[in-house]
Amino acid sequence: MEVGPERFEELVADALDELPAPLTRAMDNVVVLVDDRHPEEPDLLGVYEGVALTERYSDYGGVLPDRITLYRLALGDVCDDEDELREEVAVTVVHEIAHHFGIDEATLHRLGWG
Repeated sequence: MEVGPERFEELVADALDELPAPLTRAMDNVVVLVDDRHPEEPDLLGVYEGVALTERYSDYGGVLPDRITLYRLALGDVCDDEDELREEVAVTVVHEIAHHFGIDEATLHRLGWG
């Protein structure tokens, strides 16, 4: 299933809009980006790059924002229709934001967000 870049960005925006307000207010110095595929791991659905909130200390500052990138084509590859894609985008958004909050892969899988 493939949607165009504009529609995909709408799906990502919708997923972000569905997050609870206290969660989005707690996010700090992070941006959400969209790309077609990860250059080295083409099947990767999303990635968090940065310093998790749990690892920031008093010397944290003056750094570029953390980045969450969602991969449009890879997400489309695992979905059969737009409803499925919408759900997978939402799961991936939550998964990567969880890394921003310091939640590791094992915990995410145990909670069903893996």
